[in-house]
Amino acid sequence: MKGKFYPIAFLFIVIIFASCKSASKLYKQGNYDEAVEVAVKKLQKKPNDPEMRSLIQSAYQYAVNDHENRIRNYTQSSNDLKYEWVYNEYVDLQNLYNSIYRAPEIFELVRPVDYSSQVTSFREKAGDAHISRGRSWMKSNDKESYKSAYREFQAAMRFKPGDIKIQQLMDDAYDAALTRVVITQTENPGLQFSSYNYNSDQNSADNMIRNLANNSGNEFVRFYSVPEARSQNIQPDQVIELRLNNILIQPVQESRSTRELIKEVVVKETVYKPDSVVKEYRKVKARLTTTRKTLYADGNLGITIRDNTGNFLWNDNVNGQNTWCSEFTTYTGDERALSEEDKQLINRRTDNIPAPPSIISYIRQEIFQNAVYKIKDFYSRY
Repeated sequence: MKGKFYPIAFLFIVIIFASCKSASKLYKQGNYDEAVEVAVKKLQKKPNDPEMRSLIQSAYQYAVNDHENRIRNYTQSSNDLKYEWVYNEYVDLQNLYNSIYRAPEIFELVRPVDYSSQVTSFREKAGDAHISRGRSWMKSNDKESYKSAYREFQAAMRFKPGDIKIQQLMDDAYDAALTRVVITQTENPGLQFSSYNYNSDQNSADNMIRNLANNSGNEFVRFYSVPEARSQNIQPDQVIELRLNNILIQPVQESRSTRELIKEVVVKETVYKPDSVVKEYRKVKARLTTTRKTLYADGNLGITIRDNTGNFLWNDNVNGQNTWCSEFTTYTGDERALSEEDKQLINRRTDNIPAPPSIISYIRQEIFQNAVYKIKDFYSRY
């Protein structure tokens, strides 16, 4: 029992020793904030450790000196983000105070400074600085500047959460930065199928708009259908023109492959004795024919983007295609020539090639889905 205890005790001492040294190591590396955090945890377990008591006093003082030196340098800067930088320094100092405050014995030893009033003061100043920067961007009166203004107001809101005035500024900046895109469709009278339903195109486009609305790839772009734009009195910044150019269904292609099957089977057994049976064999034949029907269909959608004055911005073509196959197997001749695998082929359920309306619907959905990816890609870089 003792032989097991001493190695475990020794390992425990080694771990404690290594963890204590980690605070010293951080201190020697100049990571004073982290050294204070580690020393606090160690002193909570062993409050009378003389090494840790001395280290935390020194580490805290060096940490304060570092932060205050940076604060002095920042306050002399002409950069209007200096208040945010100073705020971050005071937050770090207050975090040290809070860590030590949670351990009363260590608090009396270190006597840390409470920087909460400075944190509050510079949080306000940092928020005001971002508001001022946002207002300056708003004066440029172009969408890129409004985007910058919106982000500045967002930053201000982090310092002043829930501020109604900042929220209103954010809303105004976003509204001015937003690019409103209306998606229109041009019916192609050249589509040849009587089963083709243009209203289905509208449904596909509406689905596309909903997809883009949920994830446009750009937070400053919003998409509308023509009815939506009309009902909301939207004046578009850009217009996307969709034109379904064609959906072509090729004639069904049919091919056949044939296999000749020959197999020896028992046709007669003569039993002379229980252990003497003579079997008579004969070759039987069958012909296995597999018929394969293949149909190919494709379609093309043209995409053109113009600004609100009709100037061309971008265009592309989107394709959709698919191949449907159906096959079945028959045989002629003697069934005994068939293997079990051959029988499974013959009995296999045949998939019918879809009717033209279903094919058109499938191709149309694929085209519009591919169009979503193309449009997202364009506006993610816009």
